[in-house]
Amino acid sequence: MPGAIYAEGLVKTFGDVRALDGVDLDVPEGTVLGLLGPNGAGKTTAVRCLTTLLRPDSGRAVVAGLDVLKQPNEVRRSIGLSGQFAAVDEYLTGRENLQMVGQLYQMKAKAAKVRAGELLDQFHLADAADRTAKTYSGGMRRRLDLAAALVVSPPVMFMDEPTTGLDPRNRQQLWEVIKQLVSGGTTLLLTTQYLEEADHLAHDIAVVDQGRVIARGTSDQLKARTGGERVEVVVHEREHIATAAEVLRGFGKGDTAVEEHMRKITVHVAGGAKLLAEVIRELDVRGIEIDDIGLRRPTLDDVFLSLTGHAAEAKDEENGSVADTRQKVQQQAHQQVQQQVQQKKEASE
Repeated sequence: MPGAIYAEGLVKTFGDVRALDGVDLDVPEGTVLGLLGPNGAGKTTAVRCLTTLLRPDSGRAVVAGLDVLKQPNEVRRSIGLSGQFAAVDEYLTGRENLQMVGQLYQMKAKAAKVRAGELLDQFHLADAADRTAKTYSGGMRRRLDLAAALVVSPPVMFMDEPTTGLDPRNRQQLWEVIKQLVSGGTTLLLTTQYLEEADHLAHDIAVVDQGRVIARGTSDQLKARTGGERVEVVVHEREHIATAAEVLRGFGKGDTAVEEHMRKITVHVAGGAKLLAEVIRELDVRGIEIDDIGLRRPTLDDVFLSLTGHAAEAKDEENGSVADTRQKVQQQAHQQVQQQVQQKKEASE
């Protein structure tokens, strides 16, 4: 049985660019899927297709048990979406932004006001609640945008690089909010370029490159594919580099990398902290003085290099962002609300 988010063979092209090339996804209810990949890989296009903002050229998608192509309106009522960039009305206060979103979801005015207050407290925006959004910092605008996506507590959430622009403290706070949502049964698809973020939040990770899912598994499984753990040693004397490299080869599971200008030797290993202690003892026996030694796991760039053949280089996302579309929708809705208010005012006069 398909999960809360299911996609099969999604294809989307923009002219000669094949942004999605047969993407398959399956996210069980109440779990988090981290969609990982370099910029331009197709992550945002996948999100836009799954949230009805784009129509795929072919393939099938089901969200919250609803067919994305056949039941788009019902899908929109069942999801929350936060795009790559904050999409808020700059001329409304933080409180008014959240209340407007609630009323667009057909919440009663009183309920929308109460929910806005709860979210302002949760995202540490209460002190700025009655300031216009154009006076907010970038991080505050980002938090307000994320709060707007949670106004109706949707069963399925899509977050497209949600912590971009947040400082470490606010990032940690958002992680806690996400964990609370998921513990309450929310299903989340999260796109990110931060492996640390996927470590904290995702039950499963799918790596996307050039519009295809090229690997899937837990964070540990993906790291293991890049060679697992590595021992790094910085020797004190340059003349000890060759001997230290020989020692590390004896413990290694692959090639040994030597950076002579930094007096650093790196080797892939398996065995964790216990092995590290053995390496230290052997270096000591050989009389090799070291300045530093450590056991590290692969970084995000290591994963990208191993799986895609290139690092996470910066490109423009394909044909705009979710936030652009969402901002247009919110602006149109805001204009409609203002028109309705004006009409009622004229009618009463």
